[in-house]
Amino acid sequence: MHILVSEFMSLDGVVQAPGGVDEDPDGGFTHGGWSHPYFDVEVMGAAIDDAMAGTDALLFGRRTWQTMAAAWPQRAGDPFADRMNELRKYVVTDTLSDDDLTWPNSVRIPGCETMDRIRQLRRSDGGALSVMGSATLVRALLREELVDELRLMIEPMLLGGGKSIFPDDRVLRPLELTSTTTTVTGVHVCTYRPAAAT
Repeated sequence: MHILVSEFMSLDGVVQAPGGVDEDPDGGFTHGGWSHPYFDVEVMGAAIDDAMAGTDALLFGRRTWQTMAAAWPQRAGDPFADRMNELRKYVVTDTLSDDDLTWPNSVRIPGCETMDRIRQLRRSDGGALSVMGSATLVRALLREELVDELRLMIEPMLLGGGKSIFPDDRVLRPLELTSTTTTVTGVHVCTYRPAAAT
């Protein structure tokens, strides 16, 4: 499997709470739902559908899993919701128990086992192991060089602070831009992969 990270991102690199006002107010973040005015169904919707078409399983941090688990099961009958509901979902958490994972096909990964379990999944056969949101988890995956593809929807705004997926460890990690599209709303939909060593 390869690890595919998909994120809505502001121009200053913030990924916190793009979907709703109360999604993630950590740190006093007050701009929840910031991505909605810029969503272009034709381009961004197609990019999301393309990512999901190649996805064999999902990987979440605890907060993102809880947000998704509260939304998608109630939308059964919608093709995208049905796909989300049927896929295997791995959840990195020390605070939720197996009994808490009521969204079908969810499997808990204890925090202490995270990187070992993800490496095992990455070595297994299959398509994409897709990560959405989950800023803390994605930062750890990038730090460990376990991300095979980044699909960023970079939106034309500055949020002035909030959660980022990028490690702050002063390590150089070259990337290769493999595709880019600009929406009518000014969003750059960019795909990056780790650059080959030179």
